[in-house]
Amino acid sequence: MKRIFPIITVLILLSLLGIIFFQILWIKGSLDTEEQKFYEHVSMATFQAAKDLMEEKGNLMPMRRKNEPLFPSEKLQLEIFKPTIAQKYSSDDIRTIIRKAFDKQNLQKIPFEFAISPTSLIGDEIQSENFYKLYADSANNRMHVIPLESPGGSLSEGISPQEVLWITVPHAKKLIWRSMTSFIVGAVVFTLIIVTAFFLTVRALLKQKKLSEIKSDFINNMTHEFKTPLATISLAVDALKNEKVINDREKMNYFTGIIKEENKRMNKQVETILQAALLDRQEVQLNLKKSHAHDLISSALNNINLQVDQIDGQLEINLAATKDMILADEVHFTNLVSNLLDNAVKYSKDNLFIKISTQTAGNQFKLKIEDNGIGMNKETVSRIFEKFYRAHTGNLHNVKGFGLGLSYVKTMVDAHHGTIKVDSIPGKGSCFLLGFPLSKP
Repeated sequence: MKRIFPIITVLILLSLLGIIFFQILWIKGSLDTEEQKFYEHVSMATFQAAKDLMEEKGNLMPMRRKNEPLFPSEKLQLEIFKPTIAQKYSSDDIRTIIRKAFDKQNLQKIPFEFAISPTSLIGDEIQSENFYKLYADSANNRMHVIPLESPGGSLSEGISPQEVLWITVPHAKKLIWRSMTSFIVGAVVFTLIIVTAFFLTVRALLKQKKLSEIKSDFINNMTHEFKTPLATISLAVDALKNEKVINDREKMNYFTGIIKEENKRMNKQVETILQAALLDRQEVQLNLKKSHAHDLISSALNNINLQVDQIDGQLEINLAATKDMILADEVHFTNLVSNLLDNAVKYSKDNLFIKISTQTAGNQFKLKIEDNGIGMNKETVSRIFEKFYRAHTGNLHNVKGFGLGLSYVKTMVDAHHGTIKVDSIPGKGSCFLLGFPLSKP
């Protein structure tokens, strides 16, 4: 698992980066293609508009009888004084003709600005309202220019055109992006789905890895917890078979007492595991009733006094809360306090000192349990309420348990609608501060 997990992660990451890279290339290529196609349509529409304007201009020439000769003076007059498009059409007329040309190229609703100048240079003959503004920013606005030749001439063969048609589409790139919105959004959405799937996969793998490590630790702890009492029972049974022990009533009672205590110890461990399973399935039903918290704490202290005395420890008790009536399950509340005290003993140093104090703060009953044990670092403090998690104790092997005690404490505190906070300094000890809502009289 340790070797496979990094390989899987790297392969998925490379695949993800490759997909994102090719998605970006595809979007860029599509935009370039769409831009080229768009400008081709605008150029064709400009050419068509120029053609239509010249045809309309031709229709404005004087009507003559069939085969009526055109005298040289009249011909010269027409060449010199022939009307220009800017003179014959209004801005609205020209816009209508250009719009028709745009519609033929499937450029409906595409805005445009135009101008008609007497030469290839911009003049003051006729132009749309915002044309000059766009012309000044020609770096961002492509101009489409078509010469308008005299009637009878070719649009492509004129040497000296009288007029020039200018057409530009404002914010063309925005329009192109807008036309590609659905494709871009689709690509981004599916890319985000793939990215999300990647992170969910990695998280699932990490969780699976963590569960595997927890499982191994739990099996090791459970084996250790059951191996010691079983070995003790086995030795006691062997001793009971000895004739000297059989004939000595006092020794018989001693070894049977050992068997009984070790059996109770194993039963307690089994109950702890079963209790954790019930908490997982949320099948624990609390019997909440009004109780004096001080009485429940005193009951928990009776259970821990013997352990403290065995290691020559010291308990300081200061139950100073003026109000201690809370809604609590007597069994589970006592157990959660016992677990905290038991934890203080397990992770103690020489000269164990535990201080238990209470106080009333508003409508809250506060319980503080302090010790001078080995303490915890920030990482351990952030994880101590995780199921099966156990703090590292270096070379100490006398700390027993499955890592379920503090997980149970947190679950029970939440079930009692309480709060729990932890402050700890490595080498100096830990402080657990619990708060429970006071019950109304």
